[in-house]
Amino acid sequence: MMSLNRERSSDLIQGTLDMLILKTLARGRAHGYAIAESIHQRSEDVLRVEESALYPALHRLELHGLLASEWGASENKRRAKYYKLTARGRKFLGAESAHWNRMTAAIARVMETA
Repeated sequence: MMSLNRERSSDLIQGTLDMLILKTLARGRAHGYAIAESIHQRSEDVLRVEESALYPALHRLELHGLLASEWGASENKRRAKYYKLTARGRKFLGAESAHWNRMTAAIARVMETA
């Protein structure tokens, strides 16, 4: 049965988490918590990425060569793994962004039709 619960506004459309992570890292390297916070802030508090989804996604993106990582010290001097976009990740993000723009425009056209 389809759920009409609108209280779950933070649920991400399947497949968008990877794109949001890549877009966030296109602005510069960051550790996991900073990535999640950036997505939350840039979405004006609508999207919240849980750790249980974020870290497997980061690991998967790194395995596919879209991200690289290195250990460093966070702002509060704690050890943190920093991620950055690779050239392959930048190319993939460009293609995914173009696809996303086509899809959202098509959905908007359908939603506007009476």
